[in-house]
Amino acid sequence: MAPRNNPLKLNNLQLKTLTLVQEIARDPDYAETDEASGGPVIKGLPHAHGNHLHLGAYVVAGKDATGLHNPAVWTALERKGLVRQQPSGGVLVTEAGMAYETGLRDQILHGSDH
Repeated sequence: MAPRNNPLKLNNLQLKTLTLVQEIARDPDYAETDEASGGPVIKGLPHAHGNHLHLGAYVVAGKDATGLHNPAVWTALERKGLVRQQPSGGVLVTEAGMAYETGLRDQILHGSDH
């Protein structure tokens, strides 16, 4: 379900993906700080284990992570100024991307029990 305030009119898949991108950007296993901008650059993505993936202390259902490997979703997020491809590889999550309230964090990031 989309948040009440969704100024960029992201669709549900884009919102889910951005929620995961924000969390991936906070995880030093997958991201590092860009020296020029100070923003997080995602260098890799978590891998699914069956029907879920682990992201830090969270477990994410595979069905909620399909956008991570969908080029059209990444293109839309970049077009809306939330992420930016880096010439050296990786994806910079912009300040706007980190601050965007998706309203889905509690719905798709589940506390890990293993």
